[in-house]
Amino acid sequence: MNKGTLYIISAPSGAGKTSLVKKLVTKTEKLIVSVSHTTRQTRTGEIHGKDYFFVDVETFRTMQGENAFLECAQVFDNFYGTAQQTVEDNLAQGFDVILEIDWQGAEQVRRLMPDSISIFILPPSIETLRQRLDARGKDNVEVIERRMKDAVTEMSHYPEFDYLIVNDEFSEALDALKSIVIANRLKQPRQSHKLQRLLTNLLA
Repeated sequence: MNKGTLYIISAPSGAGKTSLVKKLVTKTEKLIVSVSHTTRQTRTGEIHGKDYFFVDVETFRTMQGENAFLECAQVFDNFYGTAQQTVEDNLAQGFDVILEIDWQGAEQVRRLMPDSISIFILPPSIETLRQRLDARGKDNVEVIERRMKDAVTEMSHYPEFDYLIVNDEFSEALDALKSIVIANRLKQPRQSHKLQRLLTNLLA
């Protein structure tokens, strides 16, 4: 009963998922983000082992062959995967764990860990999504167009998720995310175990 909860958080590129998750973790105790493996190039400011485990394709394929991943998927031209043992160890220690993955990865995780809670983050409009991608200044026009096209495919999978949050006002979206985590921690089975001594005294 002291085991943590696994949260799957997905969104189209540019919806603000990463910013929301980073802020959520700083405002919530015993909540961590699982660090994924990826074959994509390191971006400016990213740190190996903190943002991602950056590996080459050969290493990634070897891990796949050893069934080391809880989920793995190809996104654009790169591979991403979540090491299963790391996630299970953190959950066993009582940490709630967030997986920032796409709908393909979410589908795989739900099959293996059906008790996980999934959240999908939407932009307030297609126009806002494009503006956010443009504002990054990291991608050329062709890449942005491909991301916009893929965003529609990504968003079409929203019915597969437990919760939907629109990231229009950042603070409101953040509060909505935190409320899901807090509400889950207050469920009766979890609370009754945690408050066993209090309940015994109250009902004596």
